[in-house]
Amino acid sequence: MTDDRGPAKKPPMRDVLAEAAFGLFMERGFERTTVDDIVARAGVGRRSFFRYFPSKEDAVFPDHERCLADMTAFLAAADGEGDPVDAVCDAARLVLRMYAENPEFSVQRYRLTREVPGLRTYELSVVRRYERTMAGYLERSWEGTPDAALRAEMIAASVVAAHNNGLRSWLRSGGEGDAGAEVDRALELVRTVWGQAAGGPAAGASDDEVIVMVAPKGAPMWRVVQRIESALGGE
Repeated sequence: MTDDRGPAKKPPMRDVLAEAAFGLFMERGFERTTVDDIVARAGVGRRSFFRYFPSKEDAVFPDHERCLADMTAFLAAADGEGDPVDAVCDAARLVLRMYAENPEFSVQRYRLTREVPGLRTYELSVVRRYERTMAGYLERSWEGTPDAALRAEMIAASVVAAHNNGLRSWLRSGGEGDAGAEVDRALELVRTVWGQAAGGPAAGASDDEVIVMVAPKGAPMWRVVQRIESALGGE
């Protein structure tokens, strides 16, 4: 009997480099690993590394560019359909799905970023790109309404904070349990406060009143939401 299966398909070079890099980061530490070390383990030249990753930091987060592109496409497809707040909450779940696809890697990366300040700074810049993408979508959805840009920035920041609160809880647990449960609970609070069902901004609305709430830096998301709900309830 002949084996009709062809040779195993080689993984993309980007994945090969990312795997080699992360393996070395875990073994030697991020700072002690050089690009030369990475390409030697991957069996390629330096030029190949920089074709895919501008820096070592980018190799720690190889999946975010794809996820950001997926989010952009998702929101473009949702343009004009339903509640924009629902759309950005659903878009945030794309990021969660990316983390949940490989729990072991996600947990190890989380621990690595806690140990290397430069990686934490890089991660924050990545998160900010997601936030800007969602804010841009919301602002376009509410174009022509009062304070569209302000609303968009505040809600996008709330979605990111809610998503990250649930995600980090899961990562701190070592990737145990349902990654989506905590995130869903947090995002539901955002919908409760900002969604159209809660009296949030609707396309074409012209007389919505804006409530601006100031919270201490680092305040937990549940406290921020509690204060917003209190302000809304007092109207």
